[in-house]
Amino acid sequence: MAAAGQAVVGVSGSLAGLAALRTAVRAACSSGRVLVAVLAWEPPEGEVLHARNPDSAWAARCAREAAARLDRAFEEAFGGTPSEVTVVRRVVRARPDRALCRLAAHPDDLPGQRRPRAGS
Repeated sequence: MAAAGQAVVGVSGSLAGLAALRTAVRAACSSGRVLVAVLAWEPPEGEVLHARNPDSAWAARCAREAAARLDRAFEEAFGGTPSEVTVVRRVVRARPDRALCRLAAHPDDLPGQRRPRAGS
């Protein structure tokens, strides 16, 4: 029987982000959770400047580029979407910390894990 909740991981495309993605897939597989892979983005000029001069075409382009980065992360980490786990890809216009906290807010959710510090 699958566990309640989901495993949520932030994806950036960096080497550390790819390692986190691999770890999250293993955690989702072992717990029976759905993996929610999140790439959060903001306009390059920041939300405040964008609000002063909104450009919906520019924002749409940024969202498409973010979705492509999320796809590339799965390609680099696994050669595609892993078949052993259900994956939900989310591209969110928000600061990464806020987006991840909002998406992993249920008590049964498994947030992305960080490596323990030496000595802890």
